[in-house]
Amino acid sequence: MGTWGPGNFDDDAAADHLSRLTDQLVTEVAEAMSGDPVGIEPDEYWGVAVPANLELLAVLARTDYVGVLLPEVATIEAWKNDYLAVWDSTVDGLGPSPEFRAARRAVLVRTFDDLTELRRLADAG
Repeated sequence: MGTWGPGNFDDDAAADHLSRLTDQLVTEVAEAMSGDPVGIEPDEYWGVAVPANLELLAVLARTDYVGVLLPEVATIEAWKNDYLAVWDSTVDGLGPSPEFRAARRAVLVRTFDDLTELRRLADAG
Protein backbone atom coordinates (compact mmCIF):
# COMPACT_ATOMS: atom_id res chain seq x y z
CA MET A 1 0.00 0.00 0.00
CA GLY A 2 1.23 3.45 -0.89
CA THR A 3 1.37 6.36 1.49
CA TRP A 4 1.87 9.88 0.18
CA GLY A 5 1.45 12.02 3.27
CA PRO A 6 0.74 12.11 7.00
CA GLY A 7 -3.01 12.81 6.70
CA ASN A 8 -5.83 10.43 7.50
CA PHE A 9 -6.65 10.12 3.79
CA ASP A 10 -3.08 10.06 2.45
CA ASP A 11 -2.74 6.38 1.67
CA ASP A 12 -4.25 3.66 -0.50
CA ALA A 13 -6.25 2.00 2.28
CA ALA A 14 -7.96 5.28 3.17
CA ALA A 15 -8.68 5.94 -0.53
CA ASP A 16 -10.25 2.49 -0.81
CA HIS A 17 -12.33 3.17 2.29
CA LEU A 18 -13.49 6.52 0.95
CA SER A 19 -14.32 4.91 -2.37
CA ARG A 20 -16.57 2.38 -0.62
CA LEU A 21 -18.29 5.11 1.39
CA THR A 22 -18.97 7.30 -1.63
CA ASP A 23 -20.11 4.28 -3.64
CA GLN A 24 -22.64 3.53 -0.89
CA LEU A 25 -24.02 7.08 -1.06
CA VAL A 26 -24.29 6.92 -4.85
CA THR A 27 -25.86 3.44 -4.78
CA GLU A 28 -28.50 4.58 -2.29
CA VAL A 29 -29.42 7.53 -4.50
CA ALA A 30 -29.48 5.36 -7.63
CA GLU A 31 -31.78 2.83 -5.96
CA ALA A 32 -34.10 5.54 -4.63
CA MET A 33 -34.25 7.27 -7.99
CA SER A 34 -34.99 4.04 -9.87
CA GLY A 35 -37.71 2.95 -7.46
CA ASP A 36 -41.30 4.02 -7.01
CA PRO A 37 -41.45 7.83 -7.29
CA VAL A 38 -43.60 7.92 -4.15
CA GLY A 39 -40.43 7.04 -2.23
CA ILE A 40 -38.79 10.35 -3.15
CA GLU A 41 -41.72 12.61 -2.38
CA PRO A 42 -40.78 15.51 -0.06
CA ASP A 43 -42.28 13.92 3.05
CA GLU A 44 -40.74 10.47 2.48
CA TYR A 45 -37.42 9.21 3.83
CA TRP A 46 -35.66 9.12 0.45
CA GLY A 47 -37.17 12.46 -0.49
CA VAL A 48 -34.96 13.87 2.26
CA ALA A 49 -32.07 11.38 2.10
CA VAL A 50 -31.40 11.76 -1.64
CA PRO A 51 -30.41 15.43 -1.46
CA ALA A 52 -28.63 14.78 1.84
CA ASN A 53 -26.52 12.07 0.17
CA LEU A 54 -25.77 14.38 -2.75
CA GLU A 55 -24.69 17.13 -0.35
CA LEU A 56 -22.39 14.69 1.46
CA LEU A 57 -20.86 13.67 -1.87
CA ALA A 58 -20.25 17.33 -2.71
CA VAL A 59 -18.63 17.97 0.66
CA LEU A 60 -16.30 15.01 0.14
CA ALA A 61 -15.53 15.99 -3.45
CA ARG A 62 -14.46 19.46 -2.33
CA THR A 63 -11.77 17.92 -0.11
CA ASP A 64 -9.99 16.58 -3.20
CA TYR A 65 -9.21 13.32 -1.39
CA VAL A 66 -8.28 10.36 -3.51
CA GLY A 67 -11.12 7.85 -3.60
CA VAL A 68 -14.15 10.12 -3.89
CA LEU A 69 -16.35 8.66 -6.62
CA LEU A 70 -19.03 10.84 -8.21
CA PRO A 71 -21.73 9.78 -10.66
CA GLU A 72 -21.52 10.83 -14.30
CA VAL A 73 -22.85 14.29 -15.21
CA ALA A 74 -25.65 12.76 -17.30
CA THR A 75 -26.73 10.65 -14.33
CA ILE A 76 -26.82 13.62 -11.96
CA GLU A 77 -28.80 15.67 -14.48
CA ALA A 78 -31.32 12.85 -15.00
CA TRP A 79 -31.70 12.48 -11.23
CA LYS A 80 -32.25 16.24 -10.95
CA ASN A 81 -34.98 16.23 -13.59
CA ASP A 82 -36.75 13.22 -12.09
CA TYR A 83 -36.41 14.37 -8.49
CA LEU A 84 -37.66 17.89 -9.17
CA ALA A 85 -40.58 16.58 -11.23
CA VAL A 86 -41.73 14.55 -8.23
CA TRP A 87 -41.02 17.39 -5.82
CA ASP A 88 -42.86 19.96 -7.93
CA SER A 89 -45.89 17.72 -8.35
CA THR A 90 -46.25 16.80 -4.68
CA VAL A 91 -44.87 19.52 -2.40
CA ASP A 92 -47.93 21.76 -2.56
CA GLY A 93 -49.99 18.97 -1.02
CA LEU A 94 -47.95 19.43 2.14
CA GLY A 95 -49.01 23.08 2.46
CA PRO A 96 -45.66 24.90 2.51
CA SER A 97 -45.61 28.66 2.49
CA PRO A 98 -44.69 30.14 -0.88
CA GLU A 99 -41.47 31.48 0.65
CA PHE A 100 -40.43 28.07 2.00
CA ARG A 101 -41.37 26.36 -1.25
CA ALA A 102 -39.22 28.73 -3.30
CA ALA A 103 -36.29 28.63 -0.88
CA ARG A 104 -36.33 24.83 -0.57
CA ARG A 105 -36.55 24.35 -4.34
CA ALA A 106 -33.58 26.70 -4.79
CA VAL A 107 -31.55 24.61 -2.33
CA LEU A 108 -32.49 21.41 -4.16
CA VAL A 109 -31.51 22.87 -7.54
CA ARG A 110 -28.22 24.12 -6.09
CA THR A 111 -27.50 20.72 -4.56
CA PHE A 112 -27.79 18.93 -7.90
CA ASP A 113 -26.00 21.72 -9.79
CA ASP A 114 -23.09 21.82 -7.33
CA LEU A 115 -22.52 18.09 -7.69
CA THR A 116 -22.73 18.37 -11.47
CA GLU A 117 -20.12 21.11 -11.45
CA LEU A 118 -17.83 19.14 -9.15
CA ARG A 119 -18.03 16.16 -11.49
CA ARG A 120 -17.26 18.39 -14.47
CA LEU A 121 -14.22 19.77 -12.66
CA ALA A 122 -13.07 16.26 -11.80
CA ASP A 123 -13.46 15.22 -15.44
CA ALA A 124 -11.46 18.25 -16.57
CA GLY A 125 -8.59 17.09 -14.48
